[in-house]
Amino acid sequence: MSFRYITQSNTGLKRSENEDALGVFEIDGGMLVVVCDGLGGNKAGDVASKLAVKTIAARFKEAVEKEILERIKDAILEANRTVLEESNKDFDMKGMATTVEALFLKDDHAYWGHVGDSRIYYFKKSKLKQLSKDHSLVQKLVDEGYLTLKEAEHHPNKNIIMRALGDNVSVEVDLSKLKISSSDYGKFFLCSDGVTTVVNDSELEELLSGNDFDQISDELSNLVEERGAPDNYSFVILTRDK
Repeated sequence: MSFRYITQSNTGLKRSENEDALGVFEIDGGMLVVVCDGLGGNKAGDVASKLAVKTIAARFKEAVEKEILERIKDAILEANRTVLEESNKDFDMKGMATTVEALFLKDDHAYWGHVGDSRIYYFKKSKLKQLSKDHSLVQKLVDEGYLTLKEAEHHPNKNIIMRALGDNVSVEVDLSKLKISSSDYGKFFLCSDGVTTVVNDSELEELLSGNDFDQISDELSNLVEERGAPDNYSFVILTRDK
């Protein structure tokens, strides 16, 4: 099975360093995609995100005896341990952490693990669906009925997340899977919050309706930068090749 994809990772217009990291890896006849958004300053976020991507890919490839969702969970937990260990070795790295989206596509299924407020979307039949759910303060307030979705879009505490790799010795990983129609595969879109803080879901839906990945990537990058690109922004668009 072959896949078609495009990746982008940019510093944006306000930050001096890019603390996002991503990777796309062919493993066991499928495709593993990892997107991480590092937290922590003094380049520590950059270290955390790159370390997480590298660790997840390596551990997922090794853990062939496990069922796929367990492999994803195991790989993410290993990345959590690794980020914590490295942060404890160097004072400048203390407190570094990262979000993570890990998606594995194989045959007629998609499997994913999620921690933080980066996102995984699935686009099919002109409709965009968010598969991951933000681990953020604002999402918690929406869930509890204190904010509407509209109010959440512009809330001043939108960037506060409740869960990340490197925060604690133990971390809860959201896991799920989706059966995909082989005749109508759709597109997967993974991104850091540098995209979703300035581009809404309806705009993403319109952009992803095209089939030229280079054009979609260029138009989305231009839109993010037209709106000031206040954060690093990274994304992956992926589908199965026909």
